[in-house]
Amino acid sequence: MIVVTNRIPVAEGHEIDFEERFRKRVHLVDQSPGFVRNEVHRPRPVKFSHETGAFEPDPEAAGYYEVKTWWRSLEDFTAWTKSDAFREAHRNRAPAEMFRGPNVLEVHECFLSTDLAV
Repeated sequence: MIVVTNRIPVAEGHEIDFEERFRKRVHLVDQSPGFVRNEVHRPRPVKFSHETGAFEPDPEAAGYYEVKTWWRSLEDFTAWTKSDAFREAHRNRAPAEMFRGPNVLEVHECFLSTDLAV
């Protein structure tokens, strides 16, 4: 099992539009062989205060949205990225001003989980 994470720095004021793009996505990845699941995570820029023992807002940490997909194998993910469905799913690119920098793509292999599905 692998998890592919696309960390996306969304520019301030574009969060609603960015989230709406994912709500209206065409769900083509969902039918791809080896696909397990997809999640989109909204950043919560907070820091832990040792003085209060609580999380507090961190105005200096803008955070990243994370788009995570779980796959049976790296080969399944790679096949998705080379497919016509992938090109179709990504053909309507978001405007450049929606982002405050480049995205970061990370791939992790799951070697331990408490989820019985792995």
